[in-house]
Amino acid sequence: MSAATRERVFTAAVELIAEQGYAGTTVEEIAVRAGVAKGTVFYNFGSKEKLFEELLQAAAGRLLAGFGAAIEGRHGFAALEALVRDELERAAANTALAQVLLAELYRTGRPWQATLTRLRADVARVVEGVIRDAQGRGEMDAGVDAGFAAGALLGAIVVVALDWLTYAPERGIDEVHAALVRMVRGRLGG
Repeated sequence: MSAATRERVFTAAVELIAEQGYAGTTVEEIAVRAGVAKGTVFYNFGSKEKLFEELLQAAAGRLLAGFGAAIEGRHGFAALEALVRDELERAAANTALAQVLLAELYRTGRPWQATLTRLRADVARVVEGVIRDAQGRGEMDAGVDAGFAAGALLGAIVVVALDWLTYAPERGIDEVHAALVRMVRGRLGG
């Protein structure tokens, strides 16, 4: 399967799962929306579960790469502001994926739970490192548990982004980013 076809399948799966939920989405629907044969999906992924796991891995890989690019050359709170901006931009560019990730991130007992747990830990580790750097620079309260704050911040950004895109899309990203950064600075600032 070519990279372009794989991307079409991932896009179709995300859109359908955002619209109908994971359980309500079939491989046949994914194949039709992606413009491929149902057998192609099964041949390349084996099952809907494996497709979803690979989709999660690809999304997390992109997020990590984006975070790396966003913080390159930045330190402390400036790096954290860049991470917030990057995640808001990603949610705006792919709202369906943000919805799916939010829905699945806090569910347990799913076949892909171990994959999701590992991927969440990888993403949170980057944010935690940025928070620790800001704490070391005196820009953030050193008494705040950086690991817990990283998880809370990631969740808050996704929820704020979805709330913005659903209920206040007339607001610009700069306004949303500034408000979220002010909140984070007020709660975690040193």
